Amino acid sequence: MDPDVKVGATICKMQYDKILKYLDTAREEGAEVLCGGEPVTLDSPDLAGGLYIAPAVLGNCTDDMTAVKEEVFGPVLSVLVFDTEEEVIRRANDTEFGLAAGVCTQNLSRAYRVISKLEAGSCNINTFNAYPCVLPFGGYKKQWYQRRVRTLLYNK
Repeated sequence: MDPDVKVGATICKMQYDKILKYLDTAREEGAEVLCGGEPVTLDSPDLAGGLYIAPAVLGNCTDDMTAVKEEVFGPVLSVLVFDTEEEVIRRANDTEFGLAAGVCTQNLSRAYRVISKLEAGSCNINTFNAYPCVLPFGGYKKQWYQRRVRTLLYNK
């Protein structure tokens, strides 16, 4: 990992514990922690007491794993392999959620083709969270309400 990348603290002890539990469960389910995933204590007195977790990358993941199916809301990336665009689109859309999606590729034609078929509110190519948080946005499936609530708030 790049030591110049800045990662903030986890918001609270409950979420911190939840993230570490997701990592434990991932290991139990057969995922391999390729890097990160451990609690971090920082030397700076200004940051003492913060709840830090090194960003984790999980390999050997399958679609049925908890960390793949659920939203971890922490610094955890699950890596899954695929053979065809059709397969990855089907698998990506086979979820209860649909707030955001991302495609990382050197082939922009492929990126636009795949993004156009994903059931997600915001779709990113080779980046993430590029939308300003003040713009209305929303998701699909269980996350459709994000779009509706923001629209109602902006129309008042």
